[in-house]
Amino acid sequence: MKLHEYEAKAIFKSYGIPVPNSKVTDKKIENIDNPVVVKAQVLVGGRGKAGGILFANNTQEANEKIEELLNKDIKGETVEKVLLEDMINIEKEYYVGIVIDRNNKQAVVMFSTEGGVDIEQVAEKSPEKIIKYYVDFDKEFQPYMARNMLIRAGIPSKEISKIATIISKLYKAFEDMDGSLIEINPLVVTKEETIIAADAVFNLDDDSYYKHDFAKFEEYSKQEKSEFAYVDLDGDIAVIGNGAGLTLASMDIVKNSGGEPSCFLDVGGGSNSETVQKALRRALSKEGIKGVFINILGGITRCDEVSKGIVEVYKDYPNVKFAVRLMGTNEEEGRRILNENGISFETTMDNAAKKLMEIIQSE
Repeated sequence: MKLHEYEAKAIFKSYGIPVPNSKVTDKKIENIDNPVVVKAQVLVGGRGKAGGILFANNTQEANEKIEELLNKDIKGETVEKVLLEDMINIEKEYYVGIVIDRNNKQAVVMFSTEGGVDIEQVAEKSPEKIIKYYVDFDKEFQPYMARNMLIRAGIPSKEISKIATIISKLYKAFEDMDGSLIEINPLVVTKEETIIAADAVFNLDDDSYYKHDFAKFEEYSKQEKSEFAYVDLDGDIAVIGNGAGLTLASMDIVKNSGGEPSCFLDVGGGSNSETVQKALRRALSKEGIKGVFINILGGITRCDEVSKGIVEVYKDYPNVKFAVRLMGTNEEEGRRILNENGISFETTMDNAAKKLMEIIQSE
């Protein structure tokens, strides 16, 4: 489960990690005392490049930026809240992160002087600039370990103690909350020589729910109400089914046919046209999607409703190829709707996946 930035920073603050003065809101504000950064609270990367981070010098400007961001679509997510933070006089930017290495069954603490950019880019272009420290889960991460990392990174001596303390506290939060990923990017050294977590990413392990009160977090509440299950992947073929097992099987079929799934999306049982439309638009919100593989076995889910939803979205994405396997309740009517709108459909998963890849490769 991913936490919003304002939620992650509240946890950081409780562990003594310095964060900017801030206020989260879903409406206009009465007054600000200082220039602020207005940040859309969405669970996607690259929000700055997508126009999700704006700046304001006074109350009027702040309210204009708030109004501009609220309800804005950023990479498929609607902005429901914004975070207002005091502007920081940035001198330097670092990166700190902790993730689980499942192959080695250890936590990996990472530090880089290349803060403010995607760590994946640093790993690809300058891997030597990422200092790593592996920690066994039955061992403690000690401050001297963080200091050793910072010395290896060439950090000025006057900063080492402060940053080492922050890294130690970050690891404590990661450990206590059963994190799967935690990041500060950037960790900022200000012109006043203070050190502040300017951004925050914190993902929690859903399986540790019994140990924590996840219900207090916004995204967990949304997940409980969600109309479908979505998992983001790295490929360019959106995979949609009704039922987790069927959707997983669909992913295997797509991969065996030469495609790479861009997502796992289970619309569940009883989906209507509106749910199918929302699911498709969510899957297609990513850049670079070449095709959509839809695999529906209609029971309480009516095939004609599914087809109506597909048609409404299909017409808005002329460059994306669709292939559908549709069987079950009202399947004849569903196929008629698809056929009239020029959408490929098959009666088996294999044929539908092969057809999709043929259509894509013929372009």
